[in-house]
Amino acid sequence: MRGLYAILLLTVSNLFMTFAWYGHLHLFKKMAWFAKLGLWGVILVSWGLALFEYIFQVPANRLGFEENGGPFGLFQLKVIQEVITLSVFTLCTVFVFKTDKLGWNHLVGFGLLVAAVYIIFKKW
Repeated sequence: MRGLYAILLLTVSNLFMTFAWYGHLHLFKKMAWFAKLGLWGVILVSWGLALFEYIFQVPANRLGFEENGGPFGLFQLKVIQEVITLSVFTLCTVFVFKTDKLGWNHLVGFGLLVAAVYIIFKKW
């Protein structure tokens, strides 16, 4: 269960991360008050969102880490986090931001990431 909780928390964390890092580039500009903010205002809003990213990310890693009773080693946690990051980012880009289309090259890249997960998790 700890592994599942870690993955769910990492997913929520990455939703906040995606909006903190990329929301101001497209989505937030549609809000009148946000469009008027200068760079420092945008940075402060992004930091506010990043706080929630860390509120979910830190417990996820603590729950998932094998030395804390979780099922994952550090390399495994990192690869899981990267796959979640790219998955959440892709879904947000295509369906929320609506700035890009998912292409064949993205799918091939994701397939290679799945291969990376397999290689990292495989006991050699």
